Amino acid sequence: MDVGIDAIAFFGPQRYLDMADLARARGVDPAKYTRGLGQLRMAIATPCEDSVTLAANAAALALKRFDVDPQQIGTLVVGTETGIDHSKPVAVYVHEALKLRRCCRTFETKHACYGAFAGLTAASDWILSGRARGYKALIIASDIARYGVGELGEPTQGAGAVAMVVSENPRLITFDPLVTGDYTRQVMDFWRPLYSKFAFADGHYSIACYLEALAACRADALAKAADAEEYAIAKLSACFYHVPFVKMAKKAHQRHWEAELGAGVSPGDQRAQEVEASHGQRVAPWLSLNAEVGNIYTGSLFLALIDYLRHRNRTGPGLVSLFSYGSGCGAAWGFARTVPGVEGHAAALDPAAQLAARERISIEEYEEIMALVEVADRNDAAALDAGRWHVHESFLYQGTRDHVRRYSEFPG
Repeated sequence: MDVGIDAIAFFGPQRYLDMADLARARGVDPAKYTRGLGQLRMAIATPCEDSVTLAANAAALALKRFDVDPQQIGTLVVGTETGIDHSKPVAVYVHEALKLRRCCRTFETKHACYGAFAGLTAASDWILSGRARGYKALIIASDIARYGVGELGEPTQGAGAVAMVVSENPRLITFDPLVTGDYTRQVMDFWRPLYSKFAFADGHYSIACYLEALAACRADALAKAADAEEYAIAKLSACFYHVPFVKMAKKAHQRHWEAELGAGVSPGDQRAQEVEASHGQRVAPWLSLNAEVGNIYTGSLFLALIDYLRHRNRTGPGLVSLFSYGSGCGAAWGFARTVPGVEGHAAALDPAAQLAARERISIEEYEEIMALVEVADRNDAAALDAGRWHVHESFLYQGTRDHVRRYSEFPG
């Protein structure tokens, strides 16, 4: 049985901050953000947008563009590290908004940026086990990355959601169910205590933990392969990694190469040129959406996948690798193949029109939004006015009254 992604769509906020504007406001050379991090813009969620609204809107797009009947969904999982309740999962709110069938399994997965990938593999196992009985799974990665005004992590913020429908005989990609790898280790590289709106991070340590997990996951996966050579970098059309910022994917690809070679690659090494060429062929072409949206935590890996799939007609062999890393930490490695005919879905996949319609905001507007989101979900806070932020989607967070979160009616 082939199991994989049958539909996928991205949805993000309608406002963005230009990274050059942020750099000048913080007194640094814009190149530090645009070239050093590889980021051009970052999506900014207003007080009217949260992980629920982003998830539901992304899911509605995926179902509509790929003509999937909502009544075919038997499992709904939302992977997020920006949940809105310590008890109620984001998935329950999304289930209600989309009017899915009552006999549907729903839950939320949280493991920093690994949560959605964990939901994806759980859904695949659910289908492969035969328990799905012909139903499909809807997996959504929905997050808002916030670090606070003036903080070190400020230029690596972003917001958005990627929704994926997992099924038998998928139209986009099929997963290799056997050659997979996992890794877990308790580390304090990134965390957000219950009392804080913003995350805490040890940046350099987190990068080291990421790269250690990558090598371990890959080794665990290839140990299960009948012939590891079949999964060598040279056989891959693309290599996808978790992308907290665009340049992190370059560091990840070098570690991927080093793991395959069994040796380090220094800047002066002749092999460094091979790594650079491989990065230019298998990684860099699929990072333009990440550069436009910013860090979306659980969805960052899948945003790169969308970029690849929308350009599938100009790529090589269809075998790809996927590495998901969640700080704290948990990680996984997998492989997938594109389905023949995937190029026919390019228009449904492409979020270019949505991104082009976004509105650029000023530093003053951005800082005002950041101040307001700190109190927007407090009980009986001031009423939220979507028109103030030029937010046009009809499904929005409307504030908390009597300790109950309120949302507008979802259309359709």
